Order: sequence, then C-alpha cells, then structure tokens
Amino acid sequence: MATNKTILNKGIAYMAWALPCLFIGPSVIYNAFMNNQNTWHYLVLGFGIIICIAAVYLMFMGLKTIVKSIFGN
Repeated sequence: MATNKTILNKGIAYMAWALPCLFIGPSVIYNAFMNNQNTWHYLVLGFGIIICIAAVYLMFMGLKTIVKSIFGN
C-alpha cells in the first residue's frame, strides 16, 4: 500500500491555501464588528464569512485528498 505522491501534494496544497484563510477570515469579521458605524460594514462582514467558509471547505477537501492518497480508492 504505497502513497500516491501527486495526490498527496494536491492535498497539502489545499491545506496550505486553507491556513491563511483560517487567520484572515476571523480577522476580517472582527474588523467588520469593530467598524459597524461604517457603511461598508455588511459587505466586509459578508466577505469575512465567505473567507471562513472557504477555509472550512479547503480543509475538508485537503483532508479528503490526503486520506485518498494514503489509503487509495
């Protein structure tokens, strides 16, 4: 049972893209709540929520791809 290196690299790339989103998303949401008197409040809040959802999706896809590369189909 050998590990498929190309699929493993793809999974690690997903995880690498998810890592910045895990830090940027909550920071943007915090910034939106601190500046709620601004007219751009809801747009920034929506953008932060989208970044957080993207982080969760990328983490899920990364783990799924890594498990697929280790254990095969």
